[in-house]
Amino acid sequence: MKTYTPADIAATTPEQLARLREQGPIEDYAAWIRAAAELGLVEAQAIHGQMLLDGAGVERDQAEGLAWFKRAANADHLMAINMVGRCYENGWGVAPDDTVAAYWFRLAADRGLDWGMYNYAHMLRSGRGGVAQNSAAALALYQQAAHAGHVKSIGVVGRYYEAGDVVGQDMERAFDCYQRCAEGGDFRGMFHLGRLLLLRGRKEEAVQWLVRVPETATPAFLREANAMLQASGFPALYEDVP
Repeated sequence: MKTYTPADIAATTPEQLARLREQGPIEDYAAWIRAAAELGLVEAQAIHGQMLLDGAGVERDQAEGLAWFKRAANADHLMAINMVGRCYENGWGVAPDDTVAAYWFRLAADRGLDWGMYNYAHMLRSGRGGVAQNSAAALALYQQAAHAGHVKSIGVVGRYYEAGDVVGQDMERAFDCYQRCAEGGDFRGMFHLGRLLLLRGRKEEAVQWLVRVPETATPAFLREANAMLQASGFPALYEDVP
């Protein structure tokens, strides 16, 4: 077996770190990622933080994951900045604190990260984290992230157009957003596209999207989806949802 020196690990590029994750079981490269993180490779610190958060290839330790995210964030790693916010938002390794979460999300958004825009837009939309509620400002951030190709933001923009919230109602634009969101693999986009197809009488096309939703959707969303279907005059589709 070939051995690697600290110099080999320290010379690893972010692109090589990304390829490591594609080469096999996560356990095979967990030690390398940890070593690279300890040597100061910022990308490895962010990856190691996510592995600890998820318990992927290492024992789950959300508090340590947050510590690694903070190290990478302090070195200006944009996704790590966003993930510090996620940890505070959800109480991963720390007591939940929406105000702190909003600070980190805004920092990531201001630096141009699409996920930061998306998450800070949520704060604006709901008025959480000490942020004044501002649906128009939220939409502007969702649109900015959507223009950068952020799939979930594309779907949320569709919801604005369907509801006529802030912007005038435009069902064709909503349909287009849902289609792009669904094609990008997002379960919410799949559901809303399927729902609009049902409303247009295109049942066979609708079912092709609706049946894929449970593959990645949360139970909470499936319950919400059932309620939306019933409100539109259709039977609940996801009957096994607790």
